[in-house]
Amino acid sequence: MSIAGKKIGILVGGGPAPGINGVIGSVTIEAINYGLEVIGIYDGFKWLSQGDTDHIKKMTINDVIKARFDGGSILNTSRENPTKSPDKMKNVVDSLKKLGIDYLVTIGGDDTAFSASQTFKCAQGQIRVVHVPKTIDNDLPLPESIPTFGFQTARQVGSELVANLLEDARTTHRWYLVVAMGRTAGHLALGMGISGGATLTIVPEEFTKVPTVDDICSIIEGSMFKARALGQDYGVAVIAEGIGDLLKDELKRHPLVIVEEDEHGHFRMAEVPLGLIIKRTLIVRFNQRGEKAQFVDVTIGYELRCSRPIAFDVEYTHKLGSGAVRYLLDMVDGGYKTGALISIQADRIVPIPFDEILSPETGKTQVRKLDINSDFYRTARSMMIRIENEDFVDQSRLSQIARAAKMSVEEFREKYEKLVG
Repeated sequence: MSIAGKKIGILVGGGPAPGINGVIGSVTIEAINYGLEVIGIYDGFKWLSQGDTDHIKKMTINDVIKARFDGGSILNTSRENPTKSPDKMKNVVDSLKKLGIDYLVTIGGDDTAFSASQTFKCAQGQIRVVHVPKTIDNDLPLPESIPTFGFQTARQVGSELVANLLEDARTTHRWYLVVAMGRTAGHLALGMGISGGATLTIVPEEFTKVPTVDDICSIIEGSMFKARALGQDYGVAVIAEGIGDLLKDELKRHPLVIVEEDEHGHFRMAEVPLGLIIKRTLIVRFNQRGEKAQFVDVTIGYELRCSRPIAFDVEYTHKLGSGAVRYLLDMVDGGYKTGALISIQADRIVPIPFDEILSPETGKTQVRKLDINSDFYRTARSMMIRIENEDFVDQSRLSQIARAAKMSVEEFREKYEKLVG
């Protein structure tokens, strides 16, 4: 296939994640080495969806040679959703054609993946499209145990912050309530919790029915009382942001919450002071029992997204970007067949067709949840100080924890047993 004079475009959508510049850099270098002209498109689909073709840059190797090791995105990013209207999708395809784009590499999460799939569909084969999966949430539909790029760096930085807070908690005899970013899945929260030594981590996948704010507070209280029984008067509770998504109907009625949705119709959890709401609820509950406890709420998320990528994500993004170009140019096993999401499996580039990542029920990109039946989750759970079924079986242990809670065994069982399992 002749590629002389052909152009490849690159754009970034969604929130930042460590390693974006690594993909941009490797796509640029690989494409230029094959003789392609590389066009960087600023701000994701924002300008293209308006029919604006001015916000672009012809990329050179000098533009990326150092930047590929940095955090952030040299092409910026946006949450613009062109799939909201046929006119926007037409503008995107028409703009790409006007720019002479033959190949398009999109970098982003589930929403950007869906926009990429619809761009491929609307272009009717005239533009080859490939998506590189990016999110610190680790919730894209890749094969089991294969992370999205950015996750490993975010987990590393987040776990260091959790470990620092744990030491502060020990030093000052207090409890930290850490809300960890992750819109619907608990991968990042659990990774930060187990690696940072958190006392407990609560993830949305644990719940078979919608919990309440009081349920979450009871789980935290149970851990506090169990820790007391073990002689520990401090701790860190990591709460996945996705818990807030489960609580959204209750939270929308809370006076501290202003209800907002993003371009893709998602409840803006980042605008909800989940940690503060849980903290204030816990304080009221302790005061009603005539007790005092020190709580500090902290939200960790934005601090992670533009971190300088660790070595894993540097290497990973270089493979993904290079593989994306080679797939578009028919140089991957099997050749280019359709628009796809790029993955690396057993150290080989494996494209996953767009049709395979879309949910048959919603038509949107599927979300990968944390597997609470996995050995990883079981190991993480065993490292927590948390009320478990076994605590209600061992009468001696139950009595000890109930005394720490200043309750009778019957009162403790009635209040907390329903929340375990």
